Amino acid sequence: MSGSFILPEEQSAVEAIDAIRDEFDLFDDWTQRYRYLIELGNNLPAFPVEWQNDKFRVVGCQSQVWLNYSREGNKYYFSGSSDAVIVKGLIALLLRIYSGRTAEEILKIDPGFVKDLGLAGALSANRSNGVMSMVKAIQHIASR
Repeated sequence: MSGSFILPEEQSAVEAIDAIRDEFDLFDDWTQRYRYLIELGNNLPAFPVEWQNDKFRVVGCQSQVWLNYSREGNKYYFSGSSDAVIVKGLIALLLRIYSGRTAEEILKIDPGFVKDLGLAGALSANRSNGVMSMVKAIQHIASR
């Protein structure tokens, strides 16, 4: 498996969502959370240039967003990137939740976590729709 794919930090998606919520709670406002998102995006593994094309592009995102995956056994590992720094941070959050999980776990994750984390209210409508497009793309891969 390429070093571009994200290995899970937490044992489950639920634990990842809880950890992200705890991390967001450390910040007083969304300006600080945006900085944190940008930092997360900057720490993503390099997304190979040869994957930055329409084959890997996520439809429904205002920014350019690319997503690739590798399946090992019954687990899916994801890699992603964007040309927008905050979106790249959002990708980092989603990959932390979804990467390294089974199809069953991926499909069971309620996308309502986006709203629960406060992301839906803090993002523009276009970015919020883009996050949901990324979630749908991940779920589509897992449902094949």
